[in-house]
Amino acid sequence: MKRYLILLLFVSLSAQAVFAQIELQPVAIVRLTKSEPITVRQLRTELENLAWQDLVQRLRRPPTSEEVARTAHSSTVEQRRQVLDVMINERLAMQAAERDKVAVTDNELNQHIQQMRQQMAQSIGRVPTEAEFAEAIKNETGQEFPAFREALRRQATVQRYMMSQKESLFKAIAEPTEAEIVNFHNLSRSRFVRPETVRFSMISVPYGPDAASRSRAQGIADRLNKEIASNSAAFENVAMRAQLPNADFHAGDGGFLPRNMQAQQMTGAAFMTAAFSLGVGEVSGLLEGPQAYHIIKVTETFPHANLELNDIFDLGSSMTVRQFIWSSLYEQRQQEVLVKAQQELITELRSGNPFQIMENNLNW
Repeated sequence: MKRYLILLLFVSLSAQAVFAQIELQPVAIVRLTKSEPITVRQLRTELENLAWQDLVQRLRRPPTSEEVARTAHSSTVEQRRQVLDVMINERLAMQAAERDKVAVTDNELNQHIQQMRQQMAQSIGRVPTEAEFAEAIKNETGQEFPAFREALRRQATVQRYMMSQKESLFKAIAEPTEAEIVNFHNLSRSRFVRPETVRFSMISVPYGPDAASRSRAQGIADRLNKEIASNSAAFENVAMRAQLPNADFHAGDGGFLPRNMQAQQMTGAAFMTAAFSLGVGEVSGLLEGPQAYHIIKVTETFPHANLELNDIFDLGSSMTVRQFIWSSLYEQRQQEVLVKAQQELITELRSGNPFQIMENNLNW
């Protein structure tokens, strides 16, 4: 029995050693300025990252490691080849960028990451901690923060190198003319319709998932609602108290609420009905939402309108319909040139076959 266990352990260890050796084998070697292998393990990791991102979109939650492994392992040889081609292109561009002394500094990278944190702050209503930000990155991409940061550096470096090599293409982009803008507007008038909209201030008392939290929040909300009694001045007085330390409710601008199905699905039919039954300066009674109790005060109303070129496209901004169309047409042309620049650069970098693919190592 003892000999059997020793043999079993030896077989297991041998299998692990063989697997480790396979993982370290190159599936491709890039040789533009230096010899750089892409290992089976690196390709597997990239497939797992892509599988993670795909599963997040489909499942609406971070996937388990088993789900990621199963999805990545089920990839076909052709899919692996496609992913490998992208990895080869990136390494060719990185070697070329290094040769031509094109780089992204730590300060530039930090600024870009800080912008991402600010976007997350706008979403959650406060600046996330470093741990929260790293966790959000992990949940979205499947990558630990150091790996994500390095991937971001590579992407930014490749982008900068492409822009430096294909600058003439981007400088040649023609700006949209007034005739093109007018024609686009005439052909897309159904897109430029603003539904009836209200802007409102809001006092909110949030609650958690348990009954005790909900009961406590309702008690606070009932007290505030009684104090306000649908009075505009009283609403403002209560809203100011939300800024005090240890306030147990929130207050602020609730933004713009369009009268459409999507907004109703987000806020609820009762909230929508109440908001559009009020005039400017009028205050609602107590409204129950999925995560908080609310009291709202309408501050502006906007009728349904077909937007002309000089009208504001997005309430709360200064952008007109004309400016929006100009930006849309120009960005479309930029995207077309970006695709062309990428294709040209890849063709140039691959000229002379400065890489080798080990086809046998694509079969797992």
